[in-house]
Amino acid sequence: MNSKLILITGAAGFIGSATAKYLLDNNFDVVGIDNINSYYDVSLKHERLAMLESHVNFRFFNADISDSHALKEIFSEIHPNIVINLAAQAGVRYSLENPQVYLESNLIGFFNILENVKNFGVERLIFASSSSVYGSSDETPYQTTAVTDKPVSLYAATKKSNEALAYAYSNIYKIPTIGLRFFTVYGPMGRPDMAYFKFANMISSGQEMVVYNEGKMSRDMTYIDDIVSGIVSSIDHNEFKEDPYYEIFNLGNNSPVSTWKLIECIETSLGKKAKYTFENSDIEVKETWADISKSTRYLNYNPQTSFEDGMRTFLEWYKHKYL
Repeated sequence: MNSKLILITGAAGFIGSATAKYLLDNNFDVVGIDNINSYYDVSLKHERLAMLESHVNFRFFNADISDSHALKEIFSEIHPNIVINLAAQAGVRYSLENPQVYLESNLIGFFNILENVKNFGVERLIFASSSSVYGSSDETPYQTTAVTDKPVSLYAATKKSNEALAYAYSNIYKIPTIGLRFFTVYGPMGRPDMAYFKFANMISSGQEMVVYNEGKMSRDMTYIDDIVSGIVSSIDHNEFKEDPYYEIFNLGNNSPVSTWKLIECIETSLGKKAKYTFENSDIEVKETWADISKSTRYLNYNPQTSFEDGMRTFLEWYKHKYL
């Protein structure tokens, strides 16, 4: 086994389980934490978890990172070398319906992670941020040096807060910390609450779906395997340039995809036409587009999966599982 013990929070989640699987396949010892909440189909989380539990070098704790006592007990028992924090309440729109859970998971939970990283001598913290921190900026592609103090959703505000908290802790306590701004991650076993998955569900079942802002939007859709490669590269990254202990990277595909291109791709694969109505939304940004030059230079990050290939793989999985 690899000598490093890696703790992954959100291990039953889409990105968490894919990252854990890659590390387990490469002989790392991995401990996973997840509260397996019911924000979306729990059976999908159990399916991902079963995939991980087939590895002898995996151990799982059903716990919530907002529970400070439970988290402290886990850290004191396992003493991880590296923490990859991917646990969070996700989703921009859901933050309008249930803001409290965002504060509990994304703020209190993240604070608890930082405290335990500090108190148990963790060597490195890698944490998930989001492209949403860029707000509705027109300065594309988004560079990590851009001003990010105008979030347009509560979710974005919590992710910006994570970056500020992590920066403070990394500098006060000299803990190497890397924040990764993810751009619309998709693929097999992905999150059913995301547009590409919801569109597939609604087009396949003939339901009418909502297209926001007349579909005049685009997202830098990034395939799950490429995201995992960026996370794994962060484990060994030692060239801290902008700050001695803290670094932010974009993990995107550097290739925005329009809403209509996404819908057309799903229609073609499923052999059905979409039914839709329009709604306007102020919390949906017009475009996301990652400048990945810094990630390419320092993480050797080089996305390998085109939108066409990635969606083909997702839709093949989707049809096999659901149709």
